[in-house]
Amino acid sequence: MNWIIKNSKKLDYHTNLNNLLNSLWIDISEFNWVVSDLDIVNFSKQELSIDLTKNYSLVKSEDFKKLVETDFQIIWGVISAVKKTENPIFDKKNFPFAEGNDNVWDNDKFQVENSFFEITAWDSSYTIVKFKDAELSKKFKTYFEEAIELENFKF
Repeated sequence: MNWIIKNSKKLDYHTNLNNLLNSLWIDISEFNWVVSDLDIVNFSKQELSIDLTKNYSLVKSEDFKKLVETDFQIIWGVISAVKKTENPIFDKKNFPFAEGNDNVWDNDKFQVENSFFEITAWDSSYTIVKFKDAELSKKFKTYFEEAIELENFKF
């Protein structure tokens, strides 16, 4: 199942990773991360552990944890979780992106081919989370009861 969050009391704002990637449903240390096409607002003014001038970054779990703990909002962007035993598979000339990408609204279309799950920040208004693992999807939905099935979402 794939989900979209439009409104949630569990998120301080869209897409706040510190609230979104809650340890009650996910252990972020199990993955490495592809972070791409980020447009952010950095509330804390802390230096981020990634270079925002790049189109994408490959981030190890330890550095991603630091990123998650920083107070910033993702306006647009794609974050893909890849098992640590795998290298991410995606077209580096056409890196994952959110704004203007109609595929983010389609179930089972992942921008990183071997991502375990993928988060898309859509214009600071929606958080889309797609899963390949049904059990992890179920944990997510249990935590974010207000999430809407992506296929049932209407603007």
